[in-house]
Amino acid sequence: MAKETILTYLDQRLTKQITEYDVAIDWDAKNHTIELVLRLFAENPAHQKIDDVQGVASEEEIIEFEDGILLYDPKKSTFDEADFLAVIPYEGKKGIKKALLDGLVDYLNEILSEGESDLLDFLNDDAEDALFELKFDEHAWIEKVTKYQTKDGDTLIPYPSY
Repeated sequence: MAKETILTYLDQRLTKQITEYDVAIDWDAKNHTIELVLRLFAENPAHQKIDDVQGVASEEEIIEFEDGILLYDPKKSTFDEADFLAVIPYEGKKGIKKALLDGLVDYLNEILSEGESDLLDFLNDDAEDALFELKFDEHAWIEKVTKYQTKDGDTLIPYPSY
């Protein structure tokens, strides 16, 4: 059996725990990053004109919103933190504590559930300057992590070899 890595562990946990939302894993081996891509979809029955971050307008019937959480190696990765909902460092080849990943997957369900509700509210609001974005609260995430902080939770899940 292949050695468990951050990629395989996250894939298994996400598949098992996040069944109602679209979450993908994007591994950039050259930049030593792993992005959790979060997507929400909502109906826009009024074909309300929505501008994305780049200023591209859409009046589509189905709106797709995408954001990401980046796991990165502080010594090797380069990125713009503003491009992500959250950025979380890991310890190079050693990886990241299992409790941090378990808490993150639990918290993702909450982020996506609240985000979907907020997105629907946003689409049904007539305010022209309204802004929609997902919210990541580090304290709420760490609260989820604490329930996994056992001896097993301190186990490091290694970064994948390539």
